[in-house]
Amino acid sequence: MNATTDLPPTINGTVAPGFESVRALYEYNMQNLAEQHTQLCVYHRGEKVVDLWGSACEPDSFSPDSLINVFSSGKSLEAIALASLVDKGLLDYQARVCDYWPGFASNGKQAVTVADLMRHEAGLAALDGSINPVDLHTHNLKENRVGQIIEQQVQRFRPDSPREYHAITRGWIVNELFRRVDPNGRTIGEFLQEELSGPLGADVMIGVPEDQLSRVSKVQVLSLGYQFAQSFRPRLLNRRTEHNIFGLVTKIARMAPNFRKRSASKVPPPFTGMNSIGFFNHPDIVRGESPSANANCTARGLARVAAMMAQGGEWQGKRFLSQATWDALHDEPVEADMLFGRTTFTQGGVAHFNTMDRNSNIHERALNHGREGFYGWMGLGGSIFQWHPGQQIGFGYVPTSLNVLDFVNERGKAYQTEVLRCVEQRNRQTAV
Repeated sequence: MNATTDLPPTINGTVAPGFESVRALYEYNMQNLAEQHTQLCVYHRGEKVVDLWGSACEPDSFSPDSLINVFSSGKSLEAIALASLVDKGLLDYQARVCDYWPGFASNGKQAVTVADLMRHEAGLAALDGSINPVDLHTHNLKENRVGQIIEQQVQRFRPDSPREYHAITRGWIVNELFRRVDPNGRTIGEFLQEELSGPLGADVMIGVPEDQLSRVSKVQVLSLGYQFAQSFRPRLLNRRTEHNIFGLVTKIARMAPNFRKRSASKVPPPFTGMNSIGFFNHPDIVRGESPSANANCTARGLARVAAMMAQGGEWQGKRFLSQATWDALHDEPVEADMLFGRTTFTQGGVAHFNTMDRNSNIHERALNHGREGFYGWMGLGGSIFQWHPGQQIGFGYVPTSLNVLDFVNERGKAYQTEVLRCVEQRNRQTAV
């Protein structure tokens, strides 16, 4: 994908009083950025205050119920799934993975704790072999096709930090751990359907059933050439991407040293047959379970789950996580350097976004500034699935147009910043 059409965007949905500026920002971005289809949904104190969806090209059958791959936003769903096992007393974050999965200890991995895995500190950021997408289908996972590959994998660490982004592998490992601990031997995809998305009425799926594939709206990547060409244009001349060339080059230069220090410089693609990000649109991938990279969701679904998390694990009188487990999921935050600078991950595997100090670099400021107080994570090219317990905000943003050079999803962060401003103003008016 190189650009959207020149058609005026089609925008649908509603916002609550006090959130009109969020709609104005949404309309502006749909008109001026290189968007295709997007969904934006936000809850505040259990009330849906933003529910927007739009198309900057022919809308076809796109709707608020269209499913879109949210890539790494699924990491927070896998974190919630694992927390459910903690809630039942079946799992401890400080225990070793091999205590629940003895085969995992092979080749020196016996010391890895569950918390290490969830903080991206397991030394397994990449595998030495590619995974057949069909082996990730639910019934094949239960034959241990992926588990036996992980068991034989050796650890590799960066020379200067134990933390390295387990972009796809964390979900594969967590799914194998989950199904071994779950009393019914379920995968994360099965758990989500039975205990989260179903009871919550939230469209969040890992492993889309064949009869639901028609609901999936494909993602498309903005070409790197297009993104760089746009970066040379000033905003006043209708630049269609977030960053100008100076900001883009600065951020890439900052990342380059860490990129060179990654533990595995020559590894095969994660999936057999994969030759581009567009491969994630293949039905075999969509139907499989790669929790860290192919959750297919709606913004409404993500926002509802996030709203439940923002309210301490409870939704409309039903407890999904006990307060003690919710606290444990968000506890023991550890700050460490990752690819784009310092990140803070809890023992349960969700990031916490903080106020940055004067020593923070450009990436750390971009990652945190404007979304302070949120927990959760984000997905390649745009999606955001986060919650703000202090303000009781549940946030979901899902685009089909992927801007992979927007490294920390600043185009979606703009909505978070505006939502926070609206909530703070609402709180002041309520106090008066």
